[in-house]
Formats: sequence, structure tokens, C-alpha cells
Amino acid sequence: MIPNRSYRSGQQTHPLRQSLTIFTTVVLMLMAFATSAYAHDVTPGDAGYIQEIFGVHIISFIYLGAKHMMTGYDHILFLLGVVFFLYHMKDLAIYVSLFAIGHSVTMLLGVWFGWGINAYIIDAIIGLSVVYKALDNLGTFQKWFGFQPNTKAATLIFGLFHGTGLASKILEYQIAEDGLLANLLAFNVGVEVGQLLALFVILIVMGYWRRSPNFMRQASVANIIMAGLGLLLTYQQIAGYIAST
Repeated sequence: MIPNRSYRSGQQTHPLRQSLTIFTTVVLMLMAFATSAYAHDVTPGDAGYIQEIFGVHIISFIYLGAKHMMTGYDHILFLLGVVFFLYHMKDLAIYVSLFAIGHSVTMLLGVWFGWGINAYIIDAIIGLSVVYKALDNLGTFQKWFGFQPNTKAATLIFGLFHGTGLASKILEYQIAEDGLLANLLAFNVGVEVGQLLALFVILIVMGYWRRSPNFMRQASVANIIMAGLGLLLTYQQIAGYIAST
């Protein structure tokens, strides 16, 4: 009977131990790049391409937009938080659309009208958006303050910040005005395509995970980890801002 109880105890602690191991690994990897990492960074090759081209390049900008979304860990973390406890396609469509609208509006208008915000500051806010969503999933606001923020409004507002972060980065590379509108629209289409691809993968993984009898307990650990990663992203950007001033 004693070995059996020990075995069950190991089963209960294993998900937490495994999650903490993954979290520690990710934290160490991110800290290694803490002085130079940007949530909205553009690779040198892509940056050079953006700076050199003129005219309309629809396919190229669709590719760049999709690549940005698929490699934007801040977007992926926030999107994961948004859909974490959404089980119905109608709800998924509403929340993902709100995020897409917010992201698109500020990205397009920000570049078109030259609305630039210091990249460190906006990316620190985006890191906090991940923290917010993880705490929301944990029911923290209800427990701590006795009220529940409007989740739809929050998703739209943080979508605006995510788009502003991207616009601020694009402005740094002084994209040519020749073909600007068409290229921006194509880039935005690419971002939405990338978002749908990322969402597709997330939903497949979540679908299998939710079948586990331990899902709710593991979900709490996962959201705590996500909050920690959001804080780390925020720390990176604040440290970068201080170092740059």
C-alpha cells in the first residue's frame, strides 16, 4: 500500500515539476537575450529588404507579416491566454476578431501617420498584457478586488497596444512611401494569416490537453508560468530602456 501511495503522489507532483522545468529553461533562454531582445524585432535580412524596396510587393509583405506573427512570442503568449478557456467557436471568433481589429488599426494607422512610441516602452506594456491575461484566467481580479474586468474590452485594448508595437518597429526602418498603403495592407493580411495558423496549432494542442483529467490543475500552473514569462518580457524591455537612456 505504501509504494502505491508514493506512486500516486509522484503522479500528482509530476505535472508541476515538469512545468517548472520548462519554465526555468525558457526563463534562462530569454535572460540570455535580455539586453538585445525585442518582442517585435525584425531580422537584419528582413529589415534590409524593407529599407531597400520601392513599389508594391504584395506577396513579399504577406510573407513578412505571417513570419512576424508566427515568430512573435508576445503575440503567441497573449493569444494563448485569450483562447485558454474558450470552448465554443462563436466565442473564439469574437475574441480573436477583437484582437485582430485592435492589432490592425494601430499597425496601419501608426505607420501611415507616423505614430511612433519608444519600442521598449510599448513592448513593456505588451509584456504586461500577457501578465494581465494570465491573471484573468486564474480569476485573480475577482479574488483580489471583487470584480471582473470586461474581457472583450481588454482584448481589444491590448490588441491596440500590440499593433502600436509593430508600427513603432516598422517606422524605425523607414519603409518607402511608394506603394506604402498596398504593402501595409498586404503585411496586415500576412499577420492575420499567421495568427490563424498559430491559432490552429494552439487549438489542436488545447483540444488534446483538455481531455486530460488533470487539465484544470495543470491549467493553473500553466497560467502562473505565463504570468511569469510576461513579467520577464516586461523586465527585459524596462532594462533595455534604462540601458539605452
